[in-house]
Amino acid sequence: MTILIPNDDRHSAEAPSTKEVIAATRDWLEKAVIGLNLCPFAKSVHVKKQIRYAVSDASDREELLNDLISELEHLRDTSPEKIDTTMLVHPWILRDFLDYNDFLNVADSALEALGLVGHIQIASFHPDYQFADAEPDSIDNFTNRSPYPILHLLREESIDRAVKAFPDASDIFERNIETMQRLGHDGWLALGIGKTLPE
Repeated sequence: MTILIPNDDRHSAEAPSTKEVIAATRDWLEKAVIGLNLCPFAKSVHVKKQIRYAVSDASDREELLNDLISELEHLRDTSPEKIDTTMLVHPWILRDFLDYNDFLNVADSALEALGLVGHIQIASFHPDYQFADAEPDSIDNFTNRSPYPILHLLREESIDRAVKAFPDASDIFERNIETMQRLGHDGWLALGIGKTLPE
């Protein structure tokens, strides 16, 4: 599958390579999202290799927006059997969660400009993800915490099919919170998928 290759001379020698970024993202998907069953729909597309991992080299919002538009168009123009969903990972920008959260409005505007509202939606994952009503260190936040900032592009049709196949889909959020509360911070740390943002 095609990925956006970072320009290595922008970053320090200790910075993770594209392969390492993707490996960490896959590890998180397998151990947390699938392993803890946070998303009952993820295992199927993972097993079928229908997830595209695109690593953006963006160092400013304009570059990230261009990469997002490119990935949205690529997903739109590609058969779901080949690529069902895309994870656009951007390690070098929006590392502050509030900045990332603000950018989601820009991402939604891009969806609208491309006429993709109702066809594709964007889910959000970040190393410092925080729900509006949660404390920063609350374990509840960890349902959406990933090794790197991610804009997850999902096909609405795939979501609709998955929801029909999963009768209690409306209970997923509450069930995930319960899972995280049972797991606790020590349990999460034991998974070995903590923050990996480069310095």
